[in-house]
Amino acid sequence: MFAGLFAFYNNTYSQPVADPFSNGSNERNMIVVISDIHLGADLAYAEINKNLKPLEKFLDKISLSPNVKELVIAGDLLDEWFVPATTDTYNGKDQADFVKRIAIANKGVIDAFNRIIRGGKILVTYVPGNHDLTITADNVASILPGIHQARDKELGLGTYSPADHPEIAVEHGHRYNFFCAPDPISNQDVAPGTIMPPGYFFTRIAALHVVQGRKTASDSVPAVTKNNSGDKSQALLFGYWKIWKATLNMFTITNKYDEKIIVTNVNGFNGKYSVKDLLPYQSSSGGHIDVKLYKGIQDSWDQRQTLNHVAVSIPVAQAMRYVAEAGETDRQSEVQYFMNPNSNKRIVVFGHTHVAKIITSNNYKGQKSIYANSGTWIDRNPKLTTMNFVAITLQNAAATSQTFVKLYNFEGEVVTKMAENSIRF
Repeated sequence: MFAGLFAFYNNTYSQPVADPFSNGSNERNMIVVISDIHLGADLAYAEINKNLKPLEKFLDKISLSPNVKELVIAGDLLDEWFVPATTDTYNGKDQADFVKRIAIANKGVIDAFNRIIRGGKILVTYVPGNHDLTITADNVASILPGIHQARDKELGLGTYSPADHPEIAVEHGHRYNFFCAPDPISNQDVAPGTIMPPGYFFTRIAALHVVQGRKTASDSVPAVTKNNSGDKSQALLFGYWKIWKATLNMFTITNKYDEKIIVTNVNGFNGKYSVKDLLPYQSSSGGHIDVKLYKGIQDSWDQRQTLNHVAVSIPVAQAMRYVAEAGETDRQSEVQYFMNPNSNKRIVVFGHTHVAKIITSNNYKGQKSIYANSGTWIDRNPKLTTMNFVAITLQNAAATSQTFVKLYNFEGEVVTKMAENSIRF
């Protein structure tokens, strides 16, 4: 979500489509990918509300298709992050209860998923995202019994390749983002075992900004200047401060930054925190810069990437500089997969950015490869489409057959094709 909040994208063309789930035969050879649904426990502030009914209808259309063999949910199905900072996420209870509340608030959608799962003809696979980073497999299964979950051993990550199709990879894409990738290193002194990255706190503040009516800020970000020592770590921490300054200037809140307004009680965190607990600070201009939460985060990125199984290391300065750009996530599909000699992937689908698109390129062998971003289903996606999905139609044995990757949206409950391309494995 973090990158998508700053993104802008124009669709190149659109074309109404009668039935995107038909291949003209009785063969089940289609894989549908959706992501970034962001089901919340309270519809008063959840990012999806008015799009719930269209999503139910969309899922019912999939369930009736004789050609769809798989439905893949590429992360951010459930939303543990977009909760106003002042709200107790679990209402004094636990994650299991929170997930049950999501199921109740979004009963129609959960029922529609369960009808597909129980039907037994379409495999439904869930891959974790950052907004459902710490939601356990058991808690997902408690509301979606029988769902297939593609997870790494580490909580909060997963990559899925359909059976017999190792050339395809679907993941959320957050493992490459400095603000959103799991962080099992920071804050262990105050929240033992936590993996919550700083994007979690950013999103809590952004949610508060929305429920407060996007009003003018009541406080200003305390000034920090570049450390005069020339120390690389200090320079990176100054860059981290600039990210937070830009964030707070965009997602303004009416509270003072020293107020303990961020209620946690999630993933090892307890009690309340202030915005200033997140902001780098210094006692004198040009002096030493420090930070309370995420102390040392600028120095642990390489270790964090190793723990998160990032195949091709991303330089920390690059990761921090482009943290809010959707295009950087798109580029990582090429870096991590297509130009990586240890990868055999030819089709990669990410979510995360909320910017639906298809990009073609050549891999390190000169072979055509396709990247698609599956967009989002949230109600409000400024200057961008929503209700997006990707449909992959797998090739058959005929020499002329191609694997098609098509991108659609379902706005107005009308299926519109946004882009398409094809390759042959």
